[in-house]
Order: sequence, then structure tokens, then C-alpha cells
Amino acid sequence: MKIGIVGYQGSGKSTLFHWLTGVRPDPALSHTMQSAMAELPDPRIAALCEIYGPKKVTQAALELLDTPGLSRTHDGNASRLAQIREAGCLVIVVGTYDGKEPSQDLASFDEDLLLADLEIVSGRIERLKGTIKKPRPDREQLQNELNALEPLVAQLEQGQALREIELTEEQARVTRAFQLLSQKPRFVVINVSEDEPDAQRFQSQTSEIVVACPLRLALELAEMPEVERDEFVQEMGLTTYSRDGILQSMLKASGQHLFFTAGDKEVRSWLLPEGATAVEAAGSIHTDMARGFIRAETMAAADLIRLGGEREMKAQNLVRQEPKDYVVQDGDVILMKFNV
Repeated sequence: MKIGIVGYQGSGKSTLFHWLTGVRPDPALSHTMQSAMAELPDPRIAALCEIYGPKKVTQAALELLDTPGLSRTHDGNASRLAQIREAGCLVIVVGTYDGKEPSQDLASFDEDLLLADLEIVSGRIERLKGTIKKPRPDREQLQNELNALEPLVAQLEQGQALREIELTEEQARVTRAFQLLSQKPRFVVINVSEDEPDAQRFQSQTSEIVVACPLRLALELAEMPEVERDEFVQEMGLTTYSRDGILQSMLKASGQHLFFTAGDKEVRSWLLPEGATAVEAAGSIHTDMARGFIRAETMAAADLIRLGGEREMKAQNLVRQEPKDYVVQDGDVILMKFNV
């Protein structure tokens, strides 16, 4: 799962990238894009390891993309934003230390997204209009595509993000390849000053999923040795900031959740879109599992951890045999049964 970190120049987005991934931003990539993995922490992993004692532990990870800073004049922003069309979710970093309210920057950022999408959709419409004038066997199909796209241009021109409207099946189909930015789920990080007395006040200013945090301070604290950090935090009366909590919020905003595979060889967490089925989960592990899927032997991690083992789960009839269309739930521990 790719997460695009975006924001205006000086917003603190590269600081967030550094904090979450532990990878320092590379100045040579400041005009392109830098990526790094951030493992997704989950307390259930440690609990499952207590049960199974595995030789190996593997945690699911998000791929974070640090993108070039956007210009407040909007010049060149469409091309900069084009680099994150492949991202499944956007993390918008907004700075407040320059005296601006977050709502101002968010409104300006929305304008950038709409303009970038409008350029893509309008360009496709113009090409379709030229093509349809010529006799060709797929003319009806192209006309249907044109009919689907024209109302979306009207929505974008009115300043409405496409994630806020319900697309028809045809609109969803013809726009899928465009990876439109205003359709993507999003999460807002408000970068507050270190002396902000009430960082959480910013969270009530928008309906977005939001966290407020002084990113530079959070990064500096994270880089300190643990003992030194604890003493410093206590002496200065500071609040510590949860890297794990922000990553979990990103996961939630992106519409993904975790399932687990567990045994004495390995305990592992896997990313899966919410609403995905057992056979799709099998395919995320290995295509052969999906191809030869028989059933998914499934347990809820909460019950397994509470009872302490599979034997106790079976004694209470809490091990389920699920078919391929079973919708996987967050925290399911699954053993895939399949034919090779």
C-alpha cells in the first residue's frame, strides 16, 4: 500500500516522512520523489508470538512517498501531484506556525487537487470528441465514455471533490485508470509549533481525519536514546507523540486493515482492503493459494489471545471454516487450505 505525503513547501512533510520511516530525506530527490517503508505496529503481533513462539516475525508495512513541496501560487503543482497518482491514500501536511489557519491551506490544497484532476479529465474529453467524429467500430463505446466523463468535469469545475459524489458504474470504470486525486481517501497532519498550548483545538476545524503534532519536536524526541528522552520529557514537561498512532490512523484512513497468519515458523501481519474476501486474502499471500483455494480456517485474534491457544479455541468451537466469499475482518488469524 502506497501513501503519498503531500504539502506546501515548508509544511513539514519531509519531517513527517523522516519520523515515520527513519529515513532521512535525500536533497537530491527534492524535485522528484523519495520512498521508504514504515512497518505497521500492532500489539496483537507480540501476543501471538507469546502463543506460537515463532522463529520469524514479519510485520506489514506501508510504503510512504515523500513528494516535492507544492507552490502556493499553484504553478507547476499539477505535474508535481502527478507523481503520487499511484498512491492509494494521501496524507496532507499543513503547517500552522506561519499564522495561517489549517482550513485556509486545506482549501488551497483542494483547489490544487481539483485543478490537477480537471486537467486529466478535460484532456480525455477533448481527445474523445475528436476521435468520435471519425467512423470507427468502437464509436458507441467511446460515446458512452464521453457521456460518463462530461458530468464529472462539471462537478470539478464547481469545486466538488469526486470522493464526495457517488459515481455510476460506467463513471467508476472509465476513471479507474486516471487515479484521480480528488477521489482518494485522505488523512490530515497539522504541524503545530512546539509552544502551541492546545494542539488538539485544530482537530475541530475540519471534518477530515486529523492529528495535530509538532513534527520537528516529535522527530527530535524519537532520535534521542530512550533514557535521555524520558528524562528530557519529564524535565521539560513535554508530551510524547505516538508514531505508532499516526501510522494506525493512516491505515484506517486508507481503508485497509490487518489479518494474520500464525504458526511456529512465522507470525505475520498482512494488509488487506476492508471488504476483501478470503480468496482475495489468499491471493495477497500467494497467487497459488487463491487459484487452489479450498477454505479459510479462521480465528479472531482477540479470542485466541484471550484463551491462549488453538486447543482452547477449538474446545469452545471458535475456529471457523470460511468459504472463498467470506469477508475478512480486522484481526482475523487465518490458515489457508488450498490445493497445489
